[in-house]
Amino acid sequence: MVEFDLTGKVALVTGVSRGLGQAMAVALAKAGADVVGAGLRGLGETGPEVQALGRRVHGIQADLAREEEAARVAREAVAAFGRVDILVNNAGVIRLSPAETHTLEDFDAVMSVNLRSVFLLTRQIARQMIDLGGGKIVNVCSVQSVRGGGEDAAYVASKHALHGLTRAWANEWGKYNIQVNAIAPGYMVTDNTANLRKNRAAVADITAHIPLGRWGEPADLMGPVVFLASPASDFVTGHLLVVDGGYLNA
Repeated sequence: MVEFDLTGKVALVTGVSRGLGQAMAVALAKAGADVVGAGLRGLGETGPEVQALGRRVHGIQADLAREEEAARVAREAVAAFGRVDILVNNAGVIRLSPAETHTLEDFDAVMSVNLRSVFLLTRQIARQMIDLGGGKIVNVCSVQSVRGGGEDAAYVASKHALHGLTRAWANEWGKYNIQVNAIAPGYMVTDNTANLRKNRAAVADITAHIPLGRWGEPADLMGPVVFLASPASDFVTGHLLVVDGGYLNA
C-alpha cells in the first residue's frame, strides 16, 4: 500500500546491530527506506541484510551519550544520504538489582544510554527535520513506561521519562509536521532479557500473564515501526503503541 511506502526516505536507527534494532532497520528497508545505523557496535550483521534488499546502508560507530558524538552522528547521517526523514531511538540497556542496593554507577549507565543519548541525538535530528518540513521520530519505550517494574528502578525511570519526552516533543514539534511516537514492547526475546529468561519460574509466570501465550520476537516490531515511520500515521503523534501480546491488558 502506498501509505506504508518509504521509498526515497532515509531512516536513522540506533542500537541497530542486533535484536529489536536490527528487525526494525530491516523492516524499514523492506518498506523502501535507506538506513543509517548508529551505536557502540555499528551495523553488525544488519548491514548485509539491508544491502540484500537493494537499499543503501551506512554505519556509524559512536557513543551517543556524548554531546559531541551525537552531533557528529547527525552530521554524518545527513552527509551520507542527504537527509534524515525517520529517527528510531532504539538503543537501550537494563541493569537489574534490588532498589536498596542499586548502585549509582548502574543508575547513571542506564540513564546515559536510555535517556541522555536520546535527548542529545533527537535534538540534533529534529533541527534538520524542521528544515526539511517534517519527519517521523519513533522512541522505543517499554511496558515499564507505564508500570512500576521490579528490581529495575533505573530502567523504569528512564522509560517513564522517555514516554514523557515523546509527549512533550509531539506537542512542540507538531507545528513543524514532525510526528513523535513511541513503541512499548512487552517481554521480548532479546539480549536484554537473556538473564531473566534463565529463570524458568519467572518465565512461566510472565508467560501466564500474556494472553497470546508467548514472549515477543524482534520481528513483532516490524509492522509497528513501519506504520509509525510511514504516511499511514501522519495524524498520529504523542502516542504510545503497546506491542506486548496483551500483557498490560491481562
